[in-house]
Amino acid sequence: MAKQLGCFVKEARSHIQEWDAESAQENIEAGDVLVVDVREADEFSQGHIAGAINIPRGLLEGAADSSYKHRDPRLCSAQDQPLLLVCQSGGRSAMAAWVLKQMGFAHAYNLKGGLECWEAESLELVQ
Repeated sequence: MAKQLGCFVKEARSHIQEWDAESAQENIEAGDVLVVDVREADEFSQGHIAGAINIPRGLLEGAADSSYKHRDPRLCSAQDQPLLLVCQSGGRSAMAAWVLKQMGFAHAYNLKGGLECWEAESLELVQ
C-alpha cells in the first residue's frame, strides 16, 4: 500500500525533537538559534518569525549541503547550531528537521504545530 503524507510526517516526528511555541520563543530569545522557515516565498512574505531565513522545503537539501553549488552559507555552516524548522502546520518542517538530522545537523528541532500554534499563542510575526 502506498504511503500518504501523514505517514511521512509521523515517521519524521518519531526521529526528531519538537519545541512548542513557548519553548521555541524562549530558545530564540536566549540566542544562537537559526530559524529556518521552509514555506514557499509567498507564504513567508505574508508573515514569519523575526530573524527567520526562508529556504523552501524543495530547496533545503541543496541549501544545507556545503559541497553543492547552490548552497546557502547561513544554513550549511550551522551544523553545530540549534536550528528551528518552521512551516504553517508543522508537517513540512518535521520532514525538514528529519532530513537535516540525517545530513549531520544534530540540533534540528521542529516547531510543533507550526505557525498556527505560534499565532494561537499570540506570538509575533513580522512581514
